[in-house]
Amino acid sequence: MESGQEFVDYYSLLQADPTCDAKMLEQAYRHFARMYHPDHPETADATKFQEIIEVYSVLRDTDKRAKYDLEYRQRRPNGSYRFSKNEEARIDEKSPMSDAEVHEKILFRLYKQRREHADDPGVIGYYIQQMIDCSDDHYEFHVWYLKSKGLIHATEHGTLAITIEGVDHVISLSRTIEAERLLIPQSYTDED
Repeated sequence: MESGQEFVDYYSLLQADPTCDAKMLEQAYRHFARMYHPDHPETADATKFQEIIEVYSVLRDTDKRAKYDLEYRQRRPNGSYRFSKNEEARIDEKSPMSDAEVHEKILFRLYKQRREHADDPGVIGYYIQQMIDCSDDHYEFHVWYLKSKGLIHATEHGTLAITIEGVDHVISLSRTIEAERLLIPQSYTDED
């Protein structure tokens, strides 16, 4: 960070523990870069996308990260981090990534139901909960999130169904997955 600039909590922006390793940092970066990418219709945000890229360019460089961490500790009274290793309520770093996978699984299931049974597009919540194999609290969290994003809704029969926004999200996600699948073989041939 340049002197005179307001201090920015890079770890907070990436929702990463300041003591995380490079692999976890990269996962957080990829998650938010994908989320804010201009090609992602539901969550595109060019400003945040650029900010995430800049933050990651500092934190992935060992020397730059060490310099940033020194300033980070100085800005925190008593060296306290936003996340503490001993914090009991701390969510492990894999939870947000696994939540994203669960959301995708739910959306793909509801998408399939809508395509195959247009006259009855809803799925009983119990079946969704059994499919994702989670507690009632986690199920409620996933449903709350997807409803709040406008990707699913409750039908008049009390079942869950995908919305138009949800269908668009699944299509966009499928395109991203396919593009990444096609890029992987390309990256191997570039290294040869």
